[in-house]
Amino acid sequence: MKDLSTFSQLLRISPIVLVAGWALLTLLVESFTRNKESNRSFVGHLTLVGLSATLLLQLLLLGKMGPKAISLFHGRVLMDGFAMQMGMLFVVGALLTVLLSPSYLEGHDIDFGEYYPLLLFSVAGMMIIAAAGDLMVLVIGIETMSLPVYALCSSWRRKAASQREEASLEASFKYFIMGAFSTGITVYGIALVYGATGTTLFSDLVALGPEAATKGLLVVGMVMLLGGLGFKVAAVPFHMWTPDVYQGAPTPVTGFMAAAVKAAAFAAMLRVFTYGFGTKELVFGSNGWASILAVIAALTMLLGNLTALWQSNVKRMLAYSSIAHAGYLLIGVIAAGNPSISAEARSAVVFYLWAYTFTTIGAFGVIAWIGKREGREREDVDDWAGLARQRPAMALAMTIFLLSLAGVPPTAGFFGKLFVFKAALANTGLIWLVVLGLLTSVVSVYYYLRIVVAMYFKDAPQQEPDIQPMVSATSRVALFGATLFVLLVGMYPTSLWKHAAKALMGL
Repeated sequence: MKDLSTFSQLLRISPIVLVAGWALLTLLVESFTRNKESNRSFVGHLTLVGLSATLLLQLLLLGKMGPKAISLFHGRVLMDGFAMQMGMLFVVGALLTVLLSPSYLEGHDIDFGEYYPLLLFSVAGMMIIAAAGDLMVLVIGIETMSLPVYALCSSWRRKAASQREEASLEASFKYFIMGAFSTGITVYGIALVYGATGTTLFSDLVALGPEAATKGLLVVGMVMLLGGLGFKVAAVPFHMWTPDVYQGAPTPVTGFMAAAVKAAAFAAMLRVFTYGFGTKELVFGSNGWASILAVIAALTMLLGNLTALWQSNVKRMLAYSSIAHAGYLLIGVIAAGNPSISAEARSAVVFYLWAYTFTTIGAFGVIAWIGKREGREREDVDDWAGLARQRPAMALAMTIFLLSLAGVPPTAGFFGKLFVFKAALANTGLIWLVVLGLLTSVVSVYYYLRIVVAMYFKDAPQQEPDIQPMVSATSRVALFGATLFVLLVGMYPTSLWKHAAKALMGL
C-alpha cells in the first residue's frame, strides 16, 4: 500500500466528506425553515439529492480504483473495493429509507425535523466503519453511526403525546443504555489489544503472525471485541434489545436498522477478524475466535428462528428473523477466516448483505405502507387478513420479500444463503453449522408463510373498512425498486456475484 498526498487522501474519502457535509447542510436548512409547512418535504428532497450525488461519486471512484488498497492517513483509513462497495450499500439503504419516509411521517403526524440529517450522519459513520484500518477509527465510525440511530428510534414525536410515543422513547432508551455498555466493552477490548501489541493498526496486527496467539491480553481483547460487535449484529446472547427496539421505532427506521446498521456491523467484523485478527492461529488455534463464533452462530440461528415461531406481531417476528439472519452471516465470517476459501466467503457475505438489505427494507416498507388500523400500525398478523383482495400488488411484493427472507428460489435471498453455505462447506469443520443453517431455514418458512396465508387465504372482518395505505410516489418507487432487485438478482445472480467479488480488493 502507498500513502498519498493530503489532497489525494481527501479525494479518496470524498464520499464520506460529502455525506457528512450534506448532513450539516440539511440540518441548517431544517433549522431556518422549521416553521414552514413545506419544510419536511423540502429537507427530504434535499437528502435524496445528497445521497444520489454520493452514490454517483462512489461509482466514479470505484471505476477509477486500481487493484490495490490505498492506505490513507498512515494506514488508519483503507479505501479499497470493499470500502466502496459497502459504502454504496449503505447509501442505497438510506435512499430506500428516505423514499419510504415522507408518507409514513405525514400519515402518523410525526413532527421530527432532524430525521433526515440524523439519517445522513449515521450513513457517514457506516462509511467510516467500512474504511477503517485502525481500531480507534472503527470506534469513531461505530459511535458516529449509533448515536443518530438512538435518536431516530425515539423520533415518534407527535404534536399530541400518545402511548405509541412512550413506546418509542422506551425503545430508544433501552437501545442507548445497552449500546453504551457495548461501546464500553469494545473500547476496553481495544485497550487490551493495544496493551498486548502496542498498536491498533490492522496492518501491524497482521504482521505479528503466529506469535499473536500467545499473547493472553490480545486474546482477551479480541474476545471482548467479539462481544461488542456481536451487539451491533444482534447475535445471541447480545440480542435482547432487538425485538423491543424494532417494535418501538418508526417502521422506516426499523428497516434501516435491520439492514444498513447490521451491514455496517458485519463490515466491521470482516475488517477486524478476517484482516486484523486473520492470523491462522488466532482464527482456528486453541485460542481462536472461530470456535467461539461458531457457537454464537448456532445459538443465534436456533433462538432467532424458534422464537419467531411464537410471534403474532409482524415487526417482532421480523426482528427475530433479523437475529436468525445474523447467524447465517456469521457462518460466512467464520469461513472467511480460512485463507484457502477466504475470497469466496467474503464475496458470499457481501452478496448476502446486498440481497438482505433490499429484502428487509422492502418488507418493512410494506408494513409502513399498509397504514393504520384504529389509530395504530397494522402490526398483528391478523391485521393482514384479506390484503391480497384489497391490494394485490402490495400483497405480491410482501410475498416476494418473505420468500426471499426464507431463502426460496428464485429470489436474491436464496442465492445469498447458497453462496454462504457453499463457501462454508469447503471447511469440513463447518459442515455441522451449515446443516443447522439449512434446518433452521426450513423452520423459518413456517412463520413467513403465516403472513402469506393471512393475506391470501383469510378474509378481513366484515365491519373492517378497506385498507387506506400511506402511499406516495416515492414509496411506490422504493417498493417497486426493491421488489425488482430481489427478483432480478434471483434470476441473474452471477452479475451481482461478480460485483461482490470486486469488494475483496485490499481485504
